[in-house]
Amino acid sequence: MQRREDERFLTGKGRYTADWNLPGQLYAYVLRADRAHAKILDIDAAAASERPGVHLVLSGADLAEAGWKSLPGGVSYEGVGGQKLRKPFWPPLARHRVHYVGEPIALVVADSAVLAQDAAEEITVEYLDLPAVIGFEDATRAGAPQLHEEAPGNLAFEYETGDRAAVEAAFAHAPLRTRLAVHSQRLAGNPIEPRAFLAAWDAESGSFTVYTPSQGMNGMRAQLADITGLPREKVRVVTRDVGGSFGVRSFAYAEHIAVMLAAKKLGHPVKWVATRSELFLSENHGRALSLAGELALDRDGRFLALRFDDCADIGAYATPFGTQIGTRNITITMGGVYRIPAMYARARVAYSNAAPVSAYRGAGRPDIAYAIERLVDHAAAEHGFDPAELRRRNFVPVQAMPYKTANGTTYDCGEFEAVMDKALALADWRGFNARRERSALAGRLRGIGLATFLEISAPGVAPKDEVFARFDRNGNLNLYAVSQSSGQGHETTFVNIVTEALGVTDESIRFHEGDPDLRVVGNGTGGSRSLLGAGSAFKLLGQKLIETAKPHAAAELGVDAAAVEYRDGAFQAGGRRIGLFELARELAARTPDPSPDPHAPYPHPMDCAAEGSFGATFPNGCHIAEVEIDPDTGEVDIVAYTTVDDAGNVIDHASVEGQVHGGVMQGVGQVLGEHALYDRETGQLLCGSFIDYAMPRADWMRGMRCGAHPVPTKSNALGAKGVGESGTSGALPAVMNAIMCAVRPVGVRQLDMPVTPDRLWRALSAVGNAGTA
Repeated sequence: MQRREDERFLTGKGRYTADWNLPGQLYAYVLRADRAHAKILDIDAAAASERPGVHLVLSGADLAEAGWKSLPGGVSYEGVGGQKLRKPFWPPLARHRVHYVGEPIALVVADSAVLAQDAAEEITVEYLDLPAVIGFEDATRAGAPQLHEEAPGNLAFEYETGDRAAVEAAFAHAPLRTRLAVHSQRLAGNPIEPRAFLAAWDAESGSFTVYTPSQGMNGMRAQLADITGLPREKVRVVTRDVGGSFGVRSFAYAEHIAVMLAAKKLGHPVKWVATRSELFLSENHGRALSLAGELALDRDGRFLALRFDDCADIGAYATPFGTQIGTRNITITMGGVYRIPAMYARARVAYSNAAPVSAYRGAGRPDIAYAIERLVDHAAAEHGFDPAELRRRNFVPVQAMPYKTANGTTYDCGEFEAVMDKALALADWRGFNARRERSALAGRLRGIGLATFLEISAPGVAPKDEVFARFDRNGNLNLYAVSQSSGQGHETTFVNIVTEALGVTDESIRFHEGDPDLRVVGNGTGGSRSLLGAGSAFKLLGQKLIETAKPHAAAELGVDAAAVEYRDGAFQAGGRRIGLFELARELAARTPDPSPDPHAPYPHPMDCAAEGSFGATFPNGCHIAEVEIDPDTGEVDIVAYTTVDDAGNVIDHASVEGQVHGGVMQGVGQVLGEHALYDRETGQLLCGSFIDYAMPRADWMRGMRCGAHPVPTKSNALGAKGVGESGTSGALPAVMNAIMCAVRPVGVRQLDMPVTPDRLWRALSAVGNAGTA
């Protein structure tokens, strides 16, 4: 299958937000807080406002005067004792206090971005410094500085799930127990495309047109409309190409709102493009979770109970997903692929003086997979079980599907043992000991790590997924949905679904994501759900197109519609046939064009829509990593990596494998280097550029062997489960378990991410490692 997107991207013909320009546009620059916690006593922008070429300086007072609302965030469900999330007002431009380094304070608009930046340097801000708190533990300690009066003790939310009494009873009588606390460190998303925003206000219609990266126009439009108080139809969101997303492009940001107000005040389009340093400081971060797990086992290694005590640092404010990640997302699949009779989890969420946390590839699912699989491996090592056999003994069996977990999640289908067995064979698990001996002769430590994991594909927030088919004036077919690709290959995959359903080639079909003038109900891209949602709707659309066209084909063929058959891309009856696109062109030629505008919708008789409501499903897999470690330097070399994924039915194998590769490397980046680290005393970010922040490198991975074991689900029309986050969910525990396998024999009992060469060398040195196993 030829990927339709690749020629455009590889030849530089993509169109990203920064590529859009409008007549008469002005340029914005954001002045940001240079300290983590302080009262704002005064902002003096007089000198900046008087500079030649400067048109406007906005502050928090201007946003307050406009009456626009808080930036979005929160959860709809209740916590412990019926409590609601304690959510403070989140101003797009700080007014009375700043709560993290990089928080926007003022927006300068000028004839050029350079002029705006120069003018911003003349704004003086008078602060009264306040002590900062970084991380959950510091934020919730007795006597910690209070960040928001709405959240006493900086605790935003407490949540629990499962049966606490049943778990305590099981632990009280369990012959074997294991406990392990792990940390999933704070990360910067760093999509390859810097965030940008261009807003234009039409005073006559009272509407905005905005250009921005997004993961779907519906969600972005809803948030921008809710903040500004405009009806949703008064906000047009334009997104064409997106250079990476990973969850951090899902939501409206402070800069978006400030730029919109500037455009409205000035009557000119206003454009803002972030620098990479700005993104380190102010784009939503990911992870920042601590998970302490305990597992109870009988003497044969069968799991009796599981409990977690989880803590989440969501940063300075509550984003739309930060609290959910730290509570429901890390507990909904807390049992992993295992049959565990009793489970309980408590999760607490706190505010701190760091950038807000939101969705980042997997949004909690890789973190809980990491915690479970590290815990199971730790139990195997502590109590003398083979790690593969311990898992095999506790898998949810096929005959138990659909399986309801002890805290109420129902898995639809899966063959976990078969997936693991395929991975063990592909990775040559049995041959590891011989490879370890060869590494030892070379003075290197070798380890192999196994992870069998499960995640949930998001059910979505829209009531249904809707897609459209529209024929243009030439009889070509245009497909529409609100999902938004950021590298997943939607143009290829969705068109292929329709061509297979119609039995035609794709030359006359074009896919459009997020047409701002077409009101389509549906979910954006996120949670590995685009294929199972929009893709399933497109499969239904294929049949709907045939049904819609059949009466017209019958008229062309001069027969009754009941006599017409559709086969191989054509309608046939009585020895005569007419192709689908031939019919479309004939009807287009005879249909009057109501508009002289060539871009206006064309009412073709074969236009139609399809829709469906598709439930959650549970992708799963087994990843096996093999590493060598140089004890003299602490460097980790991933010498082999194997994946076997159950993503349900696969449409485009190249896209699936590409997403697995990317997800694995994103996970490897977290294991071996990435860390958005703050100074605990000052709250300053210590890694504000790629000089300080380690990104995953291609040479960190020797090669990857990818296998598949698809078990189709019945929860959607395609039988697809999703794959966008599986690579990361498997990589975190597989690579860490491999590292622990390598260093445990020489006395290192615990490590956590990131395992940098320095950290690993120090751990090995501390146990007196001589360089051999």
